Amino acid sequence: MSSGEGGGRTGFGVRVSLVVAVTVLLAVNAFAPWGDQVSHRIAAVAMCASSLCAVGYGLVTARRMRGASRWWRLLAVGAVSALLAGQASWWLLGDDSAPVWVGLYWLFPVLGLASVLVLALRGGQVAVPEDGSLRHAAILTLLDGLVAATSFAILVIFGLAAMSTAAFPRSVDPAVVVPFALLELVVVVVGAVAGMVYRPQHPYRVNYLQLGSGVVLIAASDRMIAYFETMGLHGAAPWGEMGLALGPLFIALSMRPRDPAPSPVSGRARLIDWAQLVLPYSGFIGITVLLAFHVLTGHELGPVVVAITVIMVVLVASRQVVAMGQQRLLTRRLYEVQRSLAHQVMHDALTGLPNRLMFAQRLESAMRDGEFGLIFVDLDDFKDVNDRYGHAAGDELLRAVGERLQKCLSDADILARIGGDEFAILIDASQSDDAQNPDLVADRLRVALRDPFLLHGWSLRVRASMGLVHSGAGPSTLSSDDLLRQADISMYAGKRLGKDTVVVYQPAAGLPADFPSALRAGAGHVPAGFTLLYQPIVALPEETLVAVEALARWTAPNGLQIPPETFVAAAESAGLGTELDRMVLQLACTDVARCGLEVDIHVNIGASRLGHPGFEDEVRRTLSECEIDPGCLVLEITETLPIVDLADAAAQIDRLNGMGARVALDDFGAGYNSLAYLHALPVGVVKLDRSLTVGSQAVRELTLYRSVVGMCADLGLDVIAEGIETADQAATVLAAGCRLAQGYLFGRPAPLADIVAEYGALRDSP
Repeated sequence: MSSGEGGGRTGFGVRVSLVVAVTVLLAVNAFAPWGDQVSHRIAAVAMCASSLCAVGYGLVTARRMRGASRWWRLLAVGAVSALLAGQASWWLLGDDSAPVWVGLYWLFPVLGLASVLVLALRGGQVAVPEDGSLRHAAILTLLDGLVAATSFAILVIFGLAAMSTAAFPRSVDPAVVVPFALLELVVVVVGAVAGMVYRPQHPYRVNYLQLGSGVVLIAASDRMIAYFETMGLHGAAPWGEMGLALGPLFIALSMRPRDPAPSPVSGRARLIDWAQLVLPYSGFIGITVLLAFHVLTGHELGPVVVAITVIMVVLVASRQVVAMGQQRLLTRRLYEVQRSLAHQVMHDALTGLPNRLMFAQRLESAMRDGEFGLIFVDLDDFKDVNDRYGHAAGDELLRAVGERLQKCLSDADILARIGGDEFAILIDASQSDDAQNPDLVADRLRVALRDPFLLHGWSLRVRASMGLVHSGAGPSTLSSDDLLRQADISMYAGKRLGKDTVVVYQPAAGLPADFPSALRAGAGHVPAGFTLLYQPIVALPEETLVAVEALARWTAPNGLQIPPETFVAAAESAGLGTELDRMVLQLACTDVARCGLEVDIHVNIGASRLGHPGFEDEVRRTLSECEIDPGCLVLEITETLPIVDLADAAAQIDRLNGMGARVALDDFGAGYNSLAYLHALPVGVVKLDRSLTVGSQAVRELTLYRSVVGMCADLGLDVIAEGIETADQAATVLAAGCRLAQGYLFGRPAPLADIVAEYGALRDSP
């Protein structure tokens, strides 16, 4: 908590303590333990003291203000000054025939009302109920004003029963007293209503509540004194005089400057909100207590008072009915907002379909309750749509695809957008036999997608790859995420077969169906289905073999060949990336040593391994065990996440270089690999991403290659061009000065023995 906040809270506590202390002292004085005359004098002294404080503090504060902030303070100072001057004139002149105090007393309600109005207008907009219903707000404001008017009117009527100089304006002339009482009625009604509608968050609302309370308290106390005098209760006058002393004190407190900027809701603000709840009923409660006192002291209620009391009760009841209607409307709208928020949480904002969260919940329920079918749909080459037509068109296509897929399903089935261009379908077995034959549903979906989509004036055909799982596939302990992963694996397997395919997931019983489980089950050994293939790296133009890159492959127990990016990402997510890299390094070095292939060996490692304290020792131990020259090892940095600490990574690369091994920056030009890495990391080899070879303009490709290869040559780096599939691409990179290349043109990934049979075991330098 800041010192400013602490000081503000301390000051607020001091002001509250002051008001409580003065109220207690005045209450003790009202019992007149030292006699009525002394009690009246003490109340008069207290009233003069609080009035002088209000006038002095108000003048000092007003000097620093401008505009409305100055004017309402000056008007309030004038009101208190007029009241104090009227009292002084009355005390000094007594019953003189020229009552100058009457005019001074009249200035108090006039200036007080003006001050209240100026500060109320200073607050700007009035508070509107949370439901935004202006109709309810207007009705409640009208009823609040009428309740305040009727309650204070009863007090006025009581005080006018007998004319007396005990109350303001110290006159017995009805032509003077009645208008004055009516003016006080206006002041009370305006002050109370404005306090009810004043915006709670406005910084001047505290000032207004204190100012309004002070003015209203003085007016109400004056009428109470008149009531006691009319009823012959002269000894009770000090209780009314309490308000004449407390009122100026509240006005003095209202003069305190405020920060014009709205402040956050605090404990004090919450207390002020209580004031907004209490104000509408304060007059009703007060006059009810007075009526009870009036009857219990043996006085009768006149017909006019009874009629006004009935009207007041009806008004309060009407206000309660309107408030309940407003609350009911607010509750209904809050329910609608909550339902809307719940819909947003559980549904995709673009298509309006259920999202992954809702789909997972429904899938978990289906797994508990019965049989079902699960279809995972991924649109083929959707990125090309975004690139060619724009993302707005891509969004439109996703909505159209969702609508068409939905038409192929029953009402009991659930279609969800999982993310990007991926959809998932849950088929309810209780409503359809399709749950046991999801491939039939998939065929319907494929047929439905064959019809072209109209997209911004273009006719576009969409293809989709689908992965299928039904409730009988796999052990019952699987989670919804496991089933979605199985469907995802099947879908990617279909894409590897040529896209626009449907693959049904068929795991073998009792065997792990995901790579992390298989890796853990291996307990340090090579898991079942895992192997390494090798792809040649050649020197141009002779296409002489100079290196091989070890590429991990895994065939799941269900017979599906899982893409490397899928099972590597799964291993990284499961915290097994280090174990996977260790296994690949060990296996690759063992294969090369066994075959006697005298070329460089490239091994991929995750970027997160850089900086790992045990990684260097693992490399050194593996090279020693396999009797491989460290100079033959190239570690390729692959990234699924950016390198967080470049300094630590650079330091470890320096140590690997000192060992004799080299480090390559893989997939340069894609992902996180950038020029910043070339500057920060002491790598020796750069592998250009295959995306640089997919352009359609040979001249641009040549220019791009020349610039990149030239920059790397100036930095003393070897450059390898990846993804070379045609002779034209090979000619382009060679013309750009790149003499090392890798791609299907020189050989697909294959067992190391096949590469030895084709290229031989000896290395020729480029």
